[in-house]
Order: sequence, then structure tokens, then C-alpha cells
Amino acid sequence: MTFLSFDIDTIWLAIGFLGQSLFFMRFFVQWIASEKQGRSVVPDAFWYFSLGGGLVLFSYALWRQDPVFMVGQGMGLLIYSRNLYFIHRKKDDPVETPQTLK
Repeated sequence: MTFLSFDIDTIWLAIGFLGQSLFFMRFFVQWIASEKQGRSVVPDAFWYFSLGGGLVLFSYALWRQDPVFMVGQGMGLLIYSRNLYFIHRKKDDPVETPQTLK
């Protein structure tokens, strides 16, 4: 059956579109959360979709051997990871005082 025979380029193209879809979902999640609260908010899920989409797109960039794409996605991954670190560190801090917010 030729239906199930995909070449490696087609598979990686699908992986690239998967990464783009994950990356798009972050905007969709942020939009819905902001509409619900009536103000601009950035929910935790935004950063998880950013990290997931960024990892998939970084993998795609590695396969394409595109240094511009790799640097762009790599820098983004640092930012997304750092924001998730701050989110989890805040959740581990049982009490927020003015001193802990500095």
C-alpha cells in the first residue's frame, strides 16, 4: 500500500507543522483566558505550549540544519524554561511577603 509509505521529508514536514500547531495554541489559550477574565493575562498553559512547540520546532530546525532557526528557537526555549521555573518556584513558596517579591 502506497498510502502508508511516507518518505523522511514528509515525516519531518509533519513534525514541523505539529510544532507550529503547538506554538499557535499558546496564543489561542492566552486569548481565551484573557476573554474570560476581561483583561490581558498569560496563563501557565501559555508557557507549556511555548516550550512544547519550541522543542518540536528546534528539533525540526536541527534536521533542516538551519542555524538561524536553531538560534531563534534555542533562545526562546531559554525564556520559556525560565518563566516555568519562576511559576513553579512561586508555587513552592507557601507565603508571599513583600520581601519574597523583591
